[in-house]
Amino acid sequence: MSSLRTSSSLARICLKSTARSSSMRAASARFNSTNTPNSSNENSRPAQTHFGFRTVDENLKEDLVKGVFSSVAPKYDLMNDAMSMGVHRLWKDDFVSLLDPGRRGPIKILDMAGGTGDIALRMLDHAREKYADRDSSVLVSDINPDMLKEGMRRVRQTMYHNTPQIGFQVANAQALDPEIFPDNSFDLYTIAFGIRNCTSIPDVIKEAHRVLKPGGTFACLEFGKVDNPLLSQ
Repeated sequence: MSSLRTSSSLARICLKSTARSSSMRAASARFNSTNTPNSSNENSRPAQTHFGFRTVDENLKEDLVKGVFSSVAPKYDLMNDAMSMGVHRLWKDDFVSLLDPGRRGPIKILDMAGGTGDIALRMLDHAREKYADRDSSVLVSDINPDMLKEGMRRVRQTMYHNTPQIGFQVANAQALDPEIFPDNSFDLYTIAFGIRNCTSIPDVIKEAHRVLKPGGTFACLEFGKVDNPLLSQ
């Protein structure tokens, strides 16, 4: 069965246990949601969750996320530059290096919430440049069609355009269509800077576990709380 392990520093990375992971500090995964305050009509109020710095009804979050990312799709990486002071690009490089695609031969990757193709292209470049692997493939999936259009635009400028190495699919990470995402079909599931936008993180992980092959890897890169007080300012 696939497994989940977490590590936290400036960003949080969740990886299957490997030789490298022995040096990573394990921590229990926390699924943060805001509970509705106790009141006489508590049961009648919809569940709530976080959206940025706001608390919103769970049934509204999906449409809010779609609206935001449709508007920022062409400038998404610039938004991450602003949020991380550009360091997200280094985190992504480290993320891919830790996963080391191609080391054990060609693999099949599902890059969830990967609309712009940034992680997918890094994965394919790493496998090709380090292991001469031109058979690994990535399916880039996102709930937002505008993000996927941006990813497809970028891929057209690369050697992977019109090859079986990369594809795009609109999908909700919390409820993947079994016809498109069969059980036990991927070696690696990645989600970078996307899980915070999902309404139900447990549902995301449940679906990831379903589509991963036995022994597959779930890998999550995300902004997180910094323990060092100097860096947390």
